[in-house]
Amino acid sequence: MITTLTGENDVLRQDALRQIVDAFVAEHGDMALERLDGEEVSYERIHEAAQSLPFLVPRKLVVLRSPGTNKEFAEKFEQFVGDIAETNDLVIVEPKLDKRLSYYKQLKKLTDFKEFSVLDANGLVRYLADYAKGQGGVLKPNDARLLVDRVGANQLILQHETDKLLAYSPNITRESIELLTERTPQSSVFELLDAAFAGNAKRAMMLYAEQRALQVEPQQVLAMLVWQLHILAIVKTAGQRSGDMIAKEAKLSPFTIRKTQGLAGRISLAQLKKLVHDLREFDVRLKSESLNADEVVQYYLLSLAA
Repeated sequence: MITTLTGENDVLRQDALRQIVDAFVAEHGDMALERLDGEEVSYERIHEAAQSLPFLVPRKLVVLRSPGTNKEFAEKFEQFVGDIAETNDLVIVEPKLDKRLSYYKQLKKLTDFKEFSVLDANGLVRYLADYAKGQGGVLKPNDARLLVDRVGANQLILQHETDKLLAYSPNITRESIELLTERTPQSSVFELLDAAFAGNAKRAMMLYAEQRALQVEPQQVLAMLVWQLHILAIVKTAGQRSGDMIAKEAKLSPFTIRKTQGLAGRISLAQLKKLVHDLREFDVRLKSESLNADEVVQYYLLSLAA
């Protein structure tokens, strides 16, 4: 049996690999496992591992990491599949695949192909609730969403934060999340814009003060505002494209796009152009004149709220 594990979701892909390996080793022992890195070994070595019979055990599992980076392997893959010993199982781990290549099409046709995509906000909420349950804890959906909003959409970081919260208490609550986690700068900058566009100058200033308390420099906030306006411009000019399509074409997280869509609905294209123009002017002046960076950023945020 040949299994392909691919996709940009490192957490789910690695979990799937771990489950396959653990189940196989539990049944056949450590001697039944062989791991090879396709970026480091030759095609001949990979071919030999797939052909050679298991030693003192009935079956062998060969795990190949990124074998597609080996040009000869990718070109001879169809022939390679026919040469695999009947006693051997293979797991091919390809974090990134070029879907235009025949190698990708052959993997889909000739192997048990499993692709793990990056989760959107709702998917992350479900994942965290299930993960906490699997660890013997409780994380309600509303609290899981709060955790995503505070920490960001990186699934591995979210998993680590959940582990930390579970160590504090098996029952994860809003209070424990606010006590033990910190807002990521990127998340807070989105909230800054969100509050400003909603006309909530007081909250925008509070969020900016939080950033400064975290020792985030005004220039960093300015840079993140530039990035957020860049995403906002992409969403605003995307027409009738879906959030997933925008994310794919722009190579951005679907979670980020969906959060920005709500923001994009509150402003016109003319307003967005003015925001970009004003921010550019502030940036130029900061670099050419003796201005107080804190005051410049706060003035820009207040002008948004107005």
